[in-house]
Amino acid sequence: MPQKPRPLDDSQSMAHWFGVELRTWRELRGLSTTALGAKVHLSGSSIQRIEKAERPCNADLAASLDDALDARGALRRLWRRVEADADSQGRDADKLRSEALVEASNLAAPGTLEARTLAEVDGSDVERRSFLAGGAAVLGPIGVGALGHASLPKVIRNDDVEQVWMASALLAQWDNQYGGAGLVRSASIGLYRWATSLLDVRCPGRLEPELFTAVGRLAIVMGASAFDAYEHDDARFYLGAGVKFAEHAGNWHLRASAMNWLARQAIWVGEPDDGLTHAENGLVRSDRLTPKEQAMLHNARARAHAKMRDIDAAVRAIGHSDEIFSHAAEGEDAPWMSYYDRAQHHGDTGHALFDLTILAGHSPAAAADRLKIAIEEHRDGYVRSRALSGTKLASLRMATGDPQEAVAVGHRALDEVGRLRSQRAVDDVQELRRIAASRSRNVGVADLRERIRTTVQA
Repeated sequence: MPQKPRPLDDSQSMAHWFGVELRTWRELRGLSTTALGAKVHLSGSSIQRIEKAERPCNADLAASLDDALDARGALRRLWRRVEADADSQGRDADKLRSEALVEASNLAAPGTLEARTLAEVDGSDVERRSFLAGGAAVLGPIGVGALGHASLPKVIRNDDVEQVWMASALLAQWDNQYGGAGLVRSASIGLYRWATSLLDVRCPGRLEPELFTAVGRLAIVMGASAFDAYEHDDARFYLGAGVKFAEHAGNWHLRASAMNWLARQAIWVGEPDDGLTHAENGLVRSDRLTPKEQAMLHNARARAHAKMRDIDAAVRAIGHSDEIFSHAAEGEDAPWMSYYDRAQHHGDTGHALFDLTILAGHSPAAAADRLKIAIEEHRDGYVRSRALSGTKLASLRMATGDPQEAVAVGHRALDEVGRLRSQRAVDDVQELRRIAASRSRNVGVADLRERIRTTVQA
């Protein structure tokens, strides 16, 4: 039985009063914090913290909450009183309180929104701020006002954009080698806060698309990392931000990457129909995408169809992906597509065929062949990808009658899984352990199952 929420005290401040009223309206409408958060593009924990006056709100967000709850202006009017109360305490006191709230937010889980005080700026800056207020900022874990103005450049330069690219490249490298949890997760939050702060700085028109593309790429890397760590709400926020940044920059290639990750995550969490929608959305104007990008998205389609046990549709999508991938040429893709090589292509299609075998009785031969190619050809920088394909091949062999090969492949995969901080890898080896249960009288299988247990607990 869920615990009853702790009573709130509306006498401490106007912000606390606002929080009490917000909870009252939310409960009146029968909404959970998660359900309300979804309506205003925030996490459920962010709504809880606003109700407790533990994190700042702003006029735009108060208006969105008012609309979402059909509060008929009550929350809008009350928020004006919150602002008036803050003004009456003086600019210095207001600044100190804001800094304390920002510091508290830095310790919170990602998926929160900071209040910002905007200086008078020129038209280009206003447009960027309008973009942020319109949706991308609420997707970030830390607001762009979290850094002091002294730590930001006065005008964006090429070097600033290049630093964002270097940050995303470093995080992607760590994520592929070590998994999305641990150090990668912690380091990424500060980098994202800094990168989104640059969007609040005056930027020459010629650099603006490059800046949004670079920040969008960082958001996608963080979304993929959060997905691997099973921080699924945060992953959706970051990947959604990546889509918005890409669309603002007019970058179809970056948009395709974000839609691919949204599709993969939805499929992984048991929502293949949503995953199919994301993949097909990514293929809008496919004439603007490279063969590798198109193949990547058709693989997501194949994996969605496989989860839905639609053999014909999945096989057609794989065939389409194979045909398009055969036309890929060196040097035509963005840097972030460097991961998508022959090994990745065979791993992705092999995973789809694995699901067809396990869920729909498809022949295991094609899945095994593709997974073997992925394992053999994945470069050392892609430890997680190689481990995931190895675990799938072991599960496939265990389920289809060759336990000795399954044991050998499984042990090799565990050698690499033990180096990772990846919830996806953990889930896959636990699946292998479940599949192996029916063969546990075999000494080798029993040893493998025990090693999986100790590896997961480590």
